[in-house]
Amino acid sequence: MHDILQPEGWAKPIGYSNGVAARGRQVYVGRQIGWNGGCEFETDDFVEQVRQTLKNVVAILTAGGAGPEHVTTMTWY
Repeated sequence: MHDILQPEGWAKPIGYSNGVAARGRQVYVGRQIGWNGGCEFETDDFVEQVRQTLKNVVAILTAGGAGPEHVTTMTWY
C-alpha cells in the first residue's frame, strides 16, 4: 500500500521514515479520546484511557478497511 522514500546516499533513520508514498484509499480518523463506543469512560486511569483511545483508532481503521499497519502519521494536539 505504500513505499518508503529513502533518498540515495542518506543514512537510514531508526524508528521513522523520511517519507512515504501512499496509493489508494485514504482514511482519516478524527480526534479520539479514552471512552468506549457508547461514549462512556470505563476508568479514570490515564494509561487505560490511552489504551482505549488506541482501540478506538483501530476500530475506526477496521471500519474503513484498514489496520494499524496502514497508519502513516498520527498527531497529538
